[in-house]
Amino acid sequence: MKRTLLSFVVAAAGLYAQANNTPPAGYKALWNGKDLTGWQGLVEYPERAKLTKDQFAAKQKEANEKYLPHWTVTPEGVLHYDGKGQSLQTAKDYKDFDLLVDWKIGPAGDTGIYLRGAPQVQIWDRAVGSGGLYNNKKNPKDPTKKADKPVGEWNTFRIVMKGEKVSVWLNGELVVDNVTMENYWNYAEPIPAAGPIELQHHGNPIEFRNIYIKEL
Repeated sequence: MKRTLLSFVVAAAGLYAQANNTPPAGYKALWNGKDLTGWQGLVEYPERAKLTKDQFAAKQKEANEKYLPHWTVTPEGVLHYDGKGQSLQTAKDYKDFDLLVDWKIGPAGDTGIYLRGAPQVQIWDRAVGSGGLYNNKKNPKDPTKKADKPVGEWNTFRIVMKGEKVSVWLNGELVVDNVTMENYWNYAEPIPAAGPIELQHHGNPIEFRNIYIKEL
């Protein structure tokens, strides 16, 4: 299985080099590589669940006006965040999925990917490495190995979420193996059954590309 996955990642990497933001077979583009269609400024999951439809629409409009200008697309088809706004999240909610995403950070960079609106698959410049489920308390929170490329280079995640279980491959290496993701917003309850995918703001510039999803 590891050889098959590694072959998949290598093949995908070759495809990326030829045509960024073009999904591999079986996946669809979660980000189109051109603009922010399908994405919106952050309205956090617990907060939005308490709002009426009109209240949410007003809150979302405000978030888009404040935060979207800080997320721009480069001529090379890279989604760039300047570190000065807030997180970016999908307009659609997702349940179970297989997600591919390339990311790049600078020195001391710190960001992550929220799943179903909950934090997070960790991305950072630290010795423990990226890919862990940072906010877990009872279940493993750290990756099993450091598989990050040097700061300033592109990395590739594959994140598979089924129910409460999450597996993460970083650059072809399995670093989280079917671990329960805990609900940061309420540890007494399981993670929500559906929610947005979020690219996390942590006050530093970050870049993403090749964001693909397969709903399971």
